[in-house]
Amino acid sequence: MTRSDIVDALAERFVQLPYRDAEFAVRSILDAMNGALVRGNRIEIRGFGSFSVNHRLPRQGRNPRSGESVAIPERRVLHFKPGKALRETVDKRTPQLILQRKT
Repeated sequence: MTRSDIVDALAERFVQLPYRDAEFAVRSILDAMNGALVRGNRIEIRGFGSFSVNHRLPRQGRNPRSGESVAIPERRVLHFKPGKALRETVDKRTPQLILQRKT
């Protein structure tokens, strides 16, 4: 699902909401989430999940081709932890989706 799919779904669900307003609402929400994560804040959406920024310390890695040691710098990585309700919903739907794909 892309951002435009979310805008389309929002505009379909609320027919009184013009498409441009739906687009603005989605863009505003995503911009606010982006800003919070850049500042290192955690975002929690009850029933859906939480986004957080984890700090990875610098470490030594290996080049798989040559085997030589490579210094991997520290970095910040985005982490998503699904909420209990989302995990349970996805878990219930998984067997049905597998059967649909096989036929």
